[in-house]
Amino acid sequence: MHPSPPPCQDPQPADERSRQPWLHELEVAVRGPVTSLSLADGDVDAAGPGGEATGVFVDDRRVVHRLAVRLDGRPATGVAASSRAGVTETVGVARHLGSPGPDPTVEVARRRVLVDAGLDEVVTVRNRWDQEVSCRVEVLVAGDGADLHDVKHGVAQPVPSPASASGDTLEWADERHRVRVSAEGAHATAGDDGGVLACDVVVPAAGSVDLVVRVRCERVAATDFDAEAGADLVDLDGVVVTASDSRLDRVVGTSLADLRHLAMRDPLDPADAFAAAGTPWYLTLFGRDSLWAARLALPFGTDLARGTLRALARRQGTVDDVPTAQAPGKIPHEIRRGAFGSAGGMVLPSVYYGTVDATPLWVRLLHDAWRWGMDAVVVHELAPALRGCLAWMERAAAGSPDGLLRYLDESGTGLANQGWKDSGDSMRDATGRIAEGPIALVETQAYAVEAALSAATLLEEVLGEDGGRWRDWAADLSRAVRDRFWVQGEGAPLLAMALDGAGRPVDGLGSNIGHALGTGLLDPAREAVVADALSGPDLLGPLGISTLSRSNPAYNPIGYHTGSVWTHDTAICALGLARAGRGDAASALLRSLVDVASRSDDRWPELYGADPVLGQPVPYPASCRPQAWAAASAGALVEVLLGVRPDAPGGQVRLAPLAPSPFGSVRVEGLRLGGASWSVSLDASGDVVDVVAPDGVEVVVG
Repeated sequence: MHPSPPPCQDPQPADERSRQPWLHELEVAVRGPVTSLSLADGDVDAAGPGGEATGVFVDDRRVVHRLAVRLDGRPATGVAASSRAGVTETVGVARHLGSPGPDPTVEVARRRVLVDAGLDEVVTVRNRWDQEVSCRVEVLVAGDGADLHDVKHGVAQPVPSPASASGDTLEWADERHRVRVSAEGAHATAGDDGGVLACDVVVPAAGSVDLVVRVRCERVAATDFDAEAGADLVDLDGVVVTASDSRLDRVVGTSLADLRHLAMRDPLDPADAFAAAGTPWYLTLFGRDSLWAARLALPFGTDLARGTLRALARRQGTVDDVPTAQAPGKIPHEIRRGAFGSAGGMVLPSVYYGTVDATPLWVRLLHDAWRWGMDAVVVHELAPALRGCLAWMERAAAGSPDGLLRYLDESGTGLANQGWKDSGDSMRDATGRIAEGPIALVETQAYAVEAALSAATLLEEVLGEDGGRWRDWAADLSRAVRDRFWVQGEGAPLLAMALDGAGRPVDGLGSNIGHALGTGLLDPAREAVVADALSGPDLLGPLGISTLSRSNPAYNPIGYHTGSVWTHDTAICALGLARAGRGDAASALLRSLVDVASRSDDRWPELYGADPVLGQPVPYPASCRPQAWAAASAGALVEVLLGVRPDAPGGQVRLAPLAPSPFGSVRVEGLRLGGASWSVSLDASGDVVDVVAPDGVEVVVG
């Protein structure tokens, strides 16, 4: 089975697909532009079985493809591994040749901590025998400088760059980086296959010896997007969740740590941080992904939102350009360090604008961040970008025959689908047929309506202008959706996921419709129809909301956009269901999300199978982990659980918690409203039992 390519992934010839690296069994750590992918024993070994995707990656290059530890020439057997944020820890065991019996007598613990431009790894050799152990510890190292795109598609050949040795340090270079690997007290030897850092150690009985390995990279050539780590700009450390169901505590803690370590600084202004979309494939600024991540994380602060808004506004489109899909006022889809793709397939320029929804999502984030307390000064600063976004939306709708926002790749080398379900086979009608463009997505119309209404509020309450025409524009677009998107299903009306190029409804039932809830697109009666569909067995499964209905002939529970469950998608549907008054359905989604995370090392996969296999959720093997909008779903979870409706400009917060609470009694500390921290406690029935609110803020319950 070869699933559809993930976003921005080129279609692959069959011989390349068979070699595609999977990620779900690897240990992953990330810090800004640095990622470590290793096997469960801690080794990085791209030339070994199962290790094709392993490596230390910096700036989308594999600077190290071998980082393996050997004791007397033999690997330890991995027995435990864990990764959180920028740290990977592994433990392996081995039997020393001089020890009696079959028991392992030597333990090798490795703690790898990512740092700016590299990593520090402490290798601890522990002696579990009652006599001292003498052994040679070797660290095998090499780097091939492979491009991330080639690693992603399984075509990278791990050929070591020529290395030189001096004292305890090995050094080599590729076209972008100079790499140094050192281990204090070791002797470095370079060869045709990289190099070795070796030292002879004597480990006392019941004692241990440490070897510290350091990897450092220096950029020797600039790229179009040399972003640095930005975790220090995103303050999430004060968030503490304590619940009767302790799984909630762990999931939120892990997710927010991952989100911080995905933060990167905008090279055009390093004071601004955004969330890189996900590691390893999308460790950069993505319009839609970064905007959604910032929006979902708003209960914990507006720093990420402010940085994301500014970073994207700096790159807002100014001209019409087919190869990049740029247009005046348009927010970009992704920023790369260089062109991304391969000859004969999809090739995206370093700044690519092929997205139909990032522009309205930018407007909505500007409004929502202001509601959560972002200073109105930022709204004034970004007012020109706001007007540019609105102008693009207006032109896009006016240029469409039916007044809807549509997309079509005119370059022939870009994305065929330009909504969040951007694989080539995602748009399906009820017969399973793939729809042809230009496509008008229902969620894009919903985002645009919400953006127009949000802009009207900002214009009136912050910028001192009349927003009436944008309310009228939103009403016209809502009317067009009401007239064109509703079809008669089997005994009930159905909101189509899209219209195809001929104006026909793409009437496959999909999770897209959940994004329309709470946006202002639908009246209460139609919201009820959508909520019923989301809550029905065709879409709602034990692990979340499926991207495509189980009754569709194209349904595949592990298909990329044809049946799988995406963490952020289910979280967004939970937000919508809560706003539509469907607390029971929203609670079910929250429980399913926490259940999946708790069985996935407390770390949400980007996406996973809709149906359990052997009682367990099945990860999509190539999905990013961690991934920004998946990790940020912790914010949506808390927002739905507490029923938070912020109005920082009005000095008020409303709470309407789920009743009963799906996780028993809950206390959430470290919520943010503007620059102030606040906390809420619920009992198991969902009643608010304590609120510590910022000074001057009224908390209204109910």
